[in-house]
Amino acid sequence: MNLPNKLTLLRICLIPLCLLLWALGFPIPAAIAFAVAAITDFFDGYIARKQNIVTVFGKFADPVADKVLVLTAMVFLCADGHLPAWAVSIVAARELLVDGLRLVAAGKGNVIAAGWLGKIKTNLQYFCVVAAMVLPKGHWLTLTFTILMAIMTVWSGAQYVWGHREIFKNGGM
Repeated sequence: MNLPNKLTLLRICLIPLCLLLWALGFPIPAAIAFAVAAITDFFDGYIARKQNIVTVFGKFADPVADKVLVLTAMVFLCADGHLPAWAVSIVAARELLVDGLRLVAAGKGNVIAAGWLGKIKTNLQYFCVVAAMVLPKGHWLTLTFTILMAIMTVWSGAQYVWGHREIFKNGGM
């Protein structure tokens, strides 16, 4: 197993640790675990591309790990009142929409790569989660990240749909 795939697996393993630390009332260690997991997202892709060791496992597991990391943390934070349900719902809906679009495209032999808006969206999600973990409930910075994240989440989702609208033509779905 190559290093990028090991980093993806590390990210997956850090998810329960992050959630456990949060549930036990240790927000700073939880935020650190989350931040380390988020950083592995950058390095696994960077190393895979730089060393030309992109694998089928990595193509599948990396985006799944990203989504599970963000959504599980957001659900926990929402349940504790640190993030609004509307924001978590926007993120979940966008991820389901884009993943559905990717599945339809894959069925037609097309691969939809991540775009730069999606990368910005992911980073805003990471910042939003960390802010919600370390700042008091309702802090203006968490709210600012939440609003920016929601806008970018909708925008990047719309970009995916618009940029691949041909999939919907001629009974494409």
